[in-house]
Order: sequence, then structure tokens, then C-alpha cells
Amino acid sequence: MGEFRAPKTGHRRGGFDGPGEYHWLCLDHVRSFNAGYDYFEGMSEDEIYSQQRPWSGWDRETRAYAGNGASPTPRWNDFVDPLDAIGARFRTTVRAPRKDGKPLTDRDRENLQILGLKPDADRKTLRRRYAALVRKYHPDKNGGDRSHEKMLQRVIDAYTQLKDAPAFA
Repeated sequence: MGEFRAPKTGHRRGGFDGPGEYHWLCLDHVRSFNAGYDYFEGMSEDEIYSQQRPWSGWDRETRAYAGNGASPTPRWNDFVDPLDAIGARFRTTVRAPRKDGKPLTDRDRENLQILGLKPDADRKTLRRRYAALVRKYHPDKNGGDRSHEKMLQRVIDAYTQLKDAPAFA
């Protein structure tokens, strides 16, 4: 008994009543079986045509979806949520604005995280943090150790983008 199935010729094909009848063949035998297999063997010309036409299956009418069978979607104002279970799930995606009202993009926020700053940082804090991180990661300050070069480049890129951002202008 092999691991590959091949339909028995002359027997019923799979359908509503079940999967049909199959031979179980090894890889070599299933390859030779597939080389000589003809799906349309034993069918009349009309049966072959009905299997090959591009709109096969589309000639049956489908049921329309009933709009009156289900109740309408409730409005959010109709919910009472004393434990804030619904709102808490979405609160993590809402980002708090800056206290001064200046806009921050997602990229600005990512760059602030790279520098280790909060969204309400000002330009002076940004410059001080940048200088401290450059001193920390620069190879000249680490005895020639170049293992922190990627982080140094990320810090430089973050500062370059943030210094021109509207929130720090």
C-alpha cells in the first residue's frame, strides 16, 4: 500500500456521497498512473463540454442575503461598559498628544524611542541626549571598539530627522 491516492477507473467519482474509490500507490506507480490518466474517459461529448465551459456552475441561481432576518448592528452609544473592557483594548493604539500641541508622526515617535526620550521632550533635551549618546557609542570614546557603530548610526539618523521635525523647530 502506497501513500499516494489515484482514482479507480470505471468507479464512481467523489462527490456528495463521499470521496469515491481510490488505489493507494507508491511514487513510481502514481507517476506512471498520472501519465496515462484521462479525466474525461467514458464521458460523452456533451458531458465533456459541460465540464469545460467557463461558466460551469454559474447557471444556478444563488440565494440573496436576507436583510430582514438579522437584527441591525448596535450603535456604540448603546453599550454600557462599566469595566471599560471594550475601550481598554483600543486605548493602546491611541497616542497621547504633546502638551504643547505640536504634532508628532509615527516616525518621530520611533526616533524618540531610539534616543530614549519621551514625546514631550524639547529641542534642548533632544540636543543634550543626542550628544550623550554620541559620546557613549562613538568608537573614539570606547577605545576603538566598533561594535556599537550600528547603534551610533541609528542615533545620528534619529537626531537628523527629529531636529527638522515641526515639533522641535
